[in-house]
Amino acid sequence: MRVSSSTRTQRQQSGIEGLSRLETAVVALLLFTAATHVYAGVVEGAPPVLLAGAGFLGGVVLYLRGLRRRLLTLLAVPFTAVQIPLWYVAKAGNFTLVGYVDKAAQVVLVAALVALAVRQRRRQ
Repeated sequence: MRVSSSTRTQRQQSGIEGLSRLETAVVALLLFTAATHVYAGVVEGAPPVLLAGAGFLGGVVLYLRGLRRRLLTLLAVPFTAVQIPLWYVAKAGNFTLVGYVDKAAQVVLVAALVALAVRQRRRQ
């Protein structure tokens, strides 16, 4: 089986060692928001919140493996952004400090993801 040079390049760039500072910050923010979602999903017994956390974790694993990083970045923007209004509607006035901190992290994360997507597009 023949492996293309772009596939070889992606494999060489997999793992955390080859990440830029921006990518490292994005991964850290993703892991933080994944942890808060998994925690809230388990504690509150909310399967959709738990699934959102699993989605964040799955995206991080795929990104670190070097699989379709540009596509993952583009998909992460709306996936993350939609969490904010969903939280506001679902909590309906019953907000917690953890929720506020997570949503603040997600606002920063969306901005970082957009910056990363722009950077990735320029490299292409």
